[in-house]
Amino acid sequence: MSGINVAVDKLGDKINLITRNLQEILGEENLKKIVQERSLKVYWGTATTGKPHIAYFVPMIKIADFLKAGCEVTILFADLHAYLDNMKAPWVLLEQRTKYYEAVIKAMLKSIDVPLENLKFVQGTSYQLSREYTLDMYRLSSTVTQHDAKKAGAEVVKQVEYPLLSGLLYPGLQALDEEYLKVDAQFGGVDQRKIFTFAEKYLPQLGYTKRIHLMNPMVPGLAGGKMSSSEEDSKIDLLDSPAAVKRKIKRAFCEVGNISDNGLLSFVKHVLFSIFKEGQGFEVMRKTENGGNVTYNKYDDLETAFAKQELHPGDLKASVENYINKLLEPIRKAFDDDFHRKLSETAYPSKAPSLQKTDENSPDKMNLKIGNITNASKHPDADALCILEVNVGEEKNRSIVSNLSTYYKFEELTGMNVVVLTNMKSSKLRGVESEGLVLCAYNDKSFDPLQPPVGSTIGDSIFIEGFNNSSSEVPQLNPKKKVWDKIQSELKTNSDGEVVWKEFCMLNNDGKRIKSKLINCNVK
Repeated sequence: MSGINVAVDKLGDKINLITRNLQEILGEENLKKIVQERSLKVYWGTATTGKPHIAYFVPMIKIADFLKAGCEVTILFADLHAYLDNMKAPWVLLEQRTKYYEAVIKAMLKSIDVPLENLKFVQGTSYQLSREYTLDMYRLSSTVTQHDAKKAGAEVVKQVEYPLLSGLLYPGLQALDEEYLKVDAQFGGVDQRKIFTFAEKYLPQLGYTKRIHLMNPMVPGLAGGKMSSSEEDSKIDLLDSPAAVKRKIKRAFCEVGNISDNGLLSFVKHVLFSIFKEGQGFEVMRKTENGGNVTYNKYDDLETAFAKQELHPGDLKASVENYINKLLEPIRKAFDDDFHRKLSETAYPSKAPSLQKTDENSPDKMNLKIGNITNASKHPDADALCILEVNVGEEKNRSIVSNLSTYYKFEELTGMNVVVLTNMKSSKLRGVESEGLVLCAYNDKSFDPLQPPVGSTIGDSIFIEGFNNSSSEVPQLNPKKKVWDKIQSELKTNSDGEVVWKEFCMLNNDGKRIKSKLINCNVK
């Protein structure tokens, strides 16, 4: 399907390849000047957070264009950035996730016939922890205002009312990367624009050259809006099975005649038409009564047909599904061995592995279960308290005294699935025995019980990522020893509402994250 690895020699063809399908270019005149004299040096960086998905084919196609145009291309695995962006990747998993990204991106490039020998792969922490780089970060921090740092990361770093200092450092690191990678240009999505203009403003203040910036448009997700690693229904994972691809595309937003927010059409435009060989087009297979088979040799013709409702969404979906599975098949095969399966599991563990040395106050001391509130009633001797009967998969329901009736009606609490700390030593609260804690996120105005993922089984265990706790080995927590208090002081929700202990996520048995409606709050 691909014919994109043949180099070009003419200056005009080189510039066209470098700039085609980009949404915006900062420094285009300088780009043309450099290409006239020598090969352009360009880098693309990706923070090693969630698993790469099919939208990553969009920058891969541009990397193929750069190589075909004779550019020197560096791919940066920005592991330190992944940690600084609201700790999206725990420190103990950075190395494994970097290895996973490198393996899967190499497999992607091979699937579209991009020669790897012309690429340079760099891990961010291989130079970002050096004395020189660190001193430059201090120099940069002495010139950058908090306002400019927060503004620069507005489209990339998670924005909260009280941001962590790490998120404010993020744009500075990305700016310095241009100097330390010794490139002429940085390539990224248009969502990076504020970081790019930040780099153009501040690098010269350190005595460094202002770089060129090349920006791709953002590809809509399957559900509409930005495609995101954290939103399962918005993206197709590179290792999804054909059945999973079919299911996700079937659910994809693809409104009749709508070409403005259509992730499928965007994928066809920015990926498929870029890798078709000369004479190839986008083939739609359909029944004779529906118009018969048709091939669109130009993307504009396909878009026009869809806009005029000459092409039905169902036929578009079926064709895109076929092409995506062809792209993913060599990637699936590359990862179908013991080494890659183990790499996938260690980088994105489905269950919490034993990655940490534990101490008295580590979260493996908690025995957390998914419970269901079967009944809620008033405490006989305290207006602000209620008694919850909670099923945690044991022979007998647990009786738990709680203050949730202050925030919810009894009928709202009944039937609610919750996360329960089951190994707290039972105690009497105003004369009623309490046999556990229902964990909640809270702020000055509200309490919100933690939300187990849809489909979770009552009685299933909950873990903290990176900590292994077998329920049969977890002793009771004695309130007098304050172990729970010390563990609880590190429990919180991040800006995505995900529950974390320090930087480690709370997961169920399937590796799905436990969440709350309340963000950036404590949990108890």
